[in-house]
Amino acid sequence: MLAYKNSLDFAKEKDLNDPLRAYRDQFYIPVINGIETVYFTGNSLGLQPKSTKSYIDQELDAWKNWGVEGHFEAIKPWFAYHEFLSEKAAKIVGAKASEVVVTHSLTTNLHLLMVSFYVPTSSRYKILCEKKAFPSDQYALESQVRFHGYDPTDAIIEVAPRTGEHVIRLEDLLETIAQHGQEIAVIMIGGVNYYSGELFDMEAITKAGHQVGAKVGFDLAHAAGNVKLKLNEWGVDFAAWCSYKYLNSSPGGVSGMFVHERHANNKNLPRFAGWWGHDKSTRFLMEPGFNPMPGAEGWQLSNAPVLGMAAHLASLDIFDEVGMDALIAKRIDLTNYLEFLINDLTARKGDQCAFEIITPSDPTKRGAQLSILLKGMGKSLFDKITKMGVIADWREPNVIRVAPVPLYNSFEDVFKFSACLEKAIDNDGNV
Repeated sequence: MLAYKNSLDFAKEKDLNDPLRAYRDQFYIPVINGIETVYFTGNSLGLQPKSTKSYIDQELDAWKNWGVEGHFEAIKPWFAYHEFLSEKAAKIVGAKASEVVVTHSLTTNLHLLMVSFYVPTSSRYKILCEKKAFPSDQYALESQVRFHGYDPTDAIIEVAPRTGEHVIRLEDLLETIAQHGQEIAVIMIGGVNYYSGELFDMEAITKAGHQVGAKVGFDLAHAAGNVKLKLNEWGVDFAAWCSYKYLNSSPGGVSGMFVHERHANNKNLPRFAGWWGHDKSTRFLMEPGFNPMPGAEGWQLSNAPVLGMAAHLASLDIFDEVGMDALIAKRIDLTNYLEFLINDLTARKGDQCAFEIITPSDPTKRGAQLSILLKGMGKSLFDKITKMGVIADWREPNVIRVAPVPLYNSFEDVFKFSACLEKAIDNDGNV
């Protein structure tokens, strides 16, 4: 980080030398109150690719021109629409195409996967997760254990940061897994914690879980499209992720689902069934008796939500063109530059307002997000930078989450964000 400089000229020079700089023009950057925003909430809702409309329009035209026959006569037949997404989504999460399917929504998919992989017994019935998991995950796990007749206060083991710390130490996770190993049925953790931005060592967690006989799964909502994933290689049992954060695929967009190949063809796994997961060669015979398709496709329930999938495909095509390695290289540089500027600001303005970055400083232990703890000014500072055109995220009691996304954010965005913070501290911003 010593090579970074706190200057607009430096940021512009970085942008000129950025091999991905042209991709910013492929996205709509929101303009609010006449100001082009510094949009740092791709960890909540990614921006719209300019190509999205044409992808959706193609399916609207097919619906207009073909009606129900669009299932077979559309340019991309709806009957098999999910197949156009599988291989590209699989590349993003490090899986085989047969292990991935795009369908439903995130928490729906997590529940469907838990049906198959949370099969508690009288002695092995507990679920291990991280403390302060995303609320939807917490609710899902609580309802799963209650459904099986257990008390969440007993059946859910939460691993928390140590007192005075903000992130969970890997050694504490591994120690807890070993300590409770004979009781744990499932480990289900967010690959990147939504609050702290901590990237967990999924390979080590998976290995530790398997050593004690537990199944291991991950919610990759904040990881897919953000960090390097190798789900097949790591041996992860199951995973799910949304498409609307780093994958830029519309509000509440469709979800991806991963089932490792050693499970994906096991027709004896318990599951909730629906006709779109049934053998497609006999699906329209409408016969009784569910016969799941091989691979992750067998976890589908209903017809593909084609319009949402079209939006997702528009973004996946961009990811496929750029590749995760190039995105990660820029993401590391952007986030390191942001960290440098925040620390420089604290060094200069700490008597008025100091910032503590609670996300790990090690680039291998984080993605695009930095969670910044405010010391000295509260939400008033956040409100001021919002009026200046910064779109970030406030989390009570005093954390600002920001995520410079490599596809559409620039080094100049990062500099402007820091400059807005400084103006807000000095009370001379355009507020």
